[in-house]
Amino acid sequence: MQVNGIHGSQGVSPTNRVESAKATQSTAITNPTDQVEISPEAEIASQAADLVSQIHELPEIRIDRVNQIREAIDSGAYETEEKMNIAVDRLLDEIG
Repeated sequence: MQVNGIHGSQGVSPTNRVESAKATQSTAITNPTDQVEISPEAEIASQAADLVSQIHELPEIRIDRVNQIREAIDSGAYETEEKMNIAVDRLLDEIG
């Protein structure tokens, strides 16, 4: 394309803003809004799924070790001051 002088190019075509505004208004009015209602059963199912996920994230419980410590506590052999301090420290670390 060759441009000669200041007025050598074609002029800009006018825009038709009135039609655009009318089209936008009519489109905005005709668009319906969507609504979603969640049933109480669905909310309970969602909460249950969340709880199951949390359960799967818990560390594995070693039942044999728990039973061994229970027996030691019942017999009085477990409750030494050192072990109690360790248990309290671990509990405090876990809580916060």
